[in-house]
Amino acid sequence: MLLAVLAQTPGTPTGPEFGKASPLGLAIVLLLLAGTVLLVRSMNRHLKNLPETFEPEHPEPDQAADEGTEPGIARLTKDEPEPEPEGHAPPRNPA
Repeated sequence: MLLAVLAQTPGTPTGPEFGKASPLGLAIVLLLLAGTVLLVRSMNRHLKNLPETFEPEHPEPDQAADEGTEPGIARLTKDEPEPEPEGHAPPRNPA
């Protein structure tokens, strides 16, 4: 019994006031609700301004980049070795 008395926290609220919310809690909940409503309205307004699709009207320049063709770069044939980058020596054979 002595242990039960010592384990209790002093000043623990009990009685009819225990567990009731204050008006400040209601004000905070109402402010959060109003903020959520305003954010949803703003998001809907922004979503209405988006285009129907994001496909470009003239995809030819993008299509060339997607296929790996870049202007000014020569294509190698299968028999041609890739050129070494400038400033790099070819790897030596350690044999």
